[in-house]
Amino acid sequence: MIETARPIRTFGRIKSRTIKPRQASMMENLLPGLTLPEAPFDPTALMPGSTERWLEIGFGGGEHMAKRAGRRPDVLFLGAEPFLNGVASALRHVEEMQLENVRLHAGDARDLMARLPDASLDRVFVLFPDPWPKARHRKRRLVGEAFIGEAARVMKSGARLSFATDWADYANWTLSHFLASPGFRWTAESADDWRRAPGDHVPTRYEAKRLGDCAPLWLEFERR
Repeated sequence: MIETARPIRTFGRIKSRTIKPRQASMMENLLPGLTLPEAPFDPTALMPGSTERWLEIGFGGGEHMAKRAGRRPDVLFLGAEPFLNGVASALRHVEEMQLENVRLHAGDARDLMARLPDASLDRVFVLFPDPWPKARHRKRRLVGEAFIGEAARVMKSGARLSFATDWADYANWTLSHFLASPGFRWTAESADDWRRAPGDHVPTRYEAKRLGDCAPLWLEFERR
């Protein structure tokens, strides 16, 4: 008997407040045209003229992704977010900014990554993911051996993964996991490299709330 893979379980909220009528309309009419394929696909085919392919994992309200997409119309932006209110917010940004280089997955990023070919991404963002600070919940964290292995598979040599958190334990957790991986190297050369946001950073709403136990920490890893 052949065993089928167990579906990925997404922890946390999927939906909270009622989606506003305008956003509900965009979920119905705009989202289908931006939704990424459910079968394995090559992202270069989605925007043949793109110079690079970037992925944001857990884009929240979509403000970071949208502003970067506006700055770099030559880059195809893939965004994954299981929280439907966040997807609705991102659609508003896409419509208002008339972005043509954004494609979305309203679900867990790990499902999306599994459908991507090897060495297909030039940059990945994991900004302020759910920290799951309680010890008994740490197994729910996105960053772990399996995630890092899959990130190494889908990222090109020299591609960068940007991670940010305002929870000290999650920063240490993430650093220790990436340092244990032969597929990545930590790019920091001085303390300022993890204490200060990168020069091209776009602030997010979550970042501004300062809900963690420390100032934001910034970790940058390069695919070997």
